[in-house]
Amino acid sequence: MNINPVILSIPIYFLLIGVELIIQHFQHRKIYRLNDALTNMSCGITQQITGAFLKVLTVTTYQLVYENFALFNVPVTWYTFILIWLGVDLCYYWAHRMSHEINLFWGGHVVHHQSEDYNFSVALRQGSFQVFWTFFFYLPLAIIGVDTLTFVLVAAINTVYQFWIHTETIGKLGWFEYVFNTPSHHRVHHGRDPKYIDKNHGGTFIIWDRLFGTFQEEEERPTYGITKPVNTWNPIKANLQHYVDMAGQLKKVRSLGDGLRIMFNKPGWLPDYLGGYQGVPDVDKSAYRKFNLHPPSAFSAYLIFQYLFVLGGTSFFMFNQGNFSIMEKSLIAVTIVVSIIILGGIIEMREWAFATERIRQLIQPLLAYFLTYSLIPVYILGVVGIASLIWMYKIRTPTSKPDQTINA
Repeated sequence: MNINPVILSIPIYFLLIGVELIIQHFQHRKIYRLNDALTNMSCGITQQITGAFLKVLTVTTYQLVYENFALFNVPVTWYTFILIWLGVDLCYYWAHRMSHEINLFWGGHVVHHQSEDYNFSVALRQGSFQVFWTFFFYLPLAIIGVDTLTFVLVAAINTVYQFWIHTETIGKLGWFEYVFNTPSHHRVHHGRDPKYIDKNHGGTFIIWDRLFGTFQEEEERPTYGITKPVNTWNPIKANLQHYVDMAGQLKKVRSLGDGLRIMFNKPGWLPDYLGGYQGVPDVDKSAYRKFNLHPPSAFSAYLIFQYLFVLGGTSFFMFNQGNFSIMEKSLIAVTIVVSIIILGGIIEMREWAFATERIRQLIQPLLAYFLTYSLIPVYILGVVGIASLIWMYKIRTPTSKPDQTINA
């Protein structure tokens, strides 16, 4: 059983998303768009699946540093727990800040900023490669003497705290905002307006931004997203697009030095012969429109059902991953990731997605049956698969076209 607070908090996350949806209904506000919210979930699922493998590397590295280089042994009491939390958040601040200020690192973090909405589902949208560029920022805690279990626990709590700050339904919170990160502060962080870029990097606490000069008060409502929108509902493309663009730039450089500067300078830096630094453009709010490609409404219920089914499978995997062999874990991971790629293709009404979805519905029930050690009766999985095939046959027509309505 996985006792990671991030995993244990999943039901609370979706309860809060439900609360936001109720608020959306009664306030007649457009807080959520189905295509964007499902893609946020897809990116979160992908990050959790890859994290199940990468965490072995990061936690093992931390443990090795702790065992061989720890200067002290920090006891865990109520007051040292608070100090450790401050230490974890300070390390998070610098890891997060450098993820914005170093182009290579930004490729791992950019996924979290791609959504052009701002709601609780955005908190689930995380980059699968971010851990590569951030885990070593926490190693000073191992050298100080914070044991691995305590570090993992506090880091998870720090992550859980940050879920509730991804909302527009909570305003400013008075004195609380002088010390803690809040929805108002974090809305600024997700803004693509020039005045809001690279501000408010703290996790739990905002004191680091005030101390190190990266604090910005929320003034006018931010425009959310990134300066170069990714314009896709495919979670794999969302994770890779920045690196694809960077590779294209690196092919054009005339020296190794310029290549390294592209990788380790701020995002947007280019040598003069490639156009020079690409600054943050102003946002013309009167002309700005969100990317909003989505399928006809008849597909919405089907997509919601399939995403919930995949989410259930992911949760089962995360809670029970210790029971699987490495081959079983790999097969489950591939199955889940392929599923959300196909579903993302259906949102975009790609022809290949409909063909592969039918194949997925034939294979997935058998895989789920064997990989869950028959905990789920095969007839239930079979009914789900057959019902899904019939459902898709009923709603799929040759003339179906994606709805390209764009909402500001």
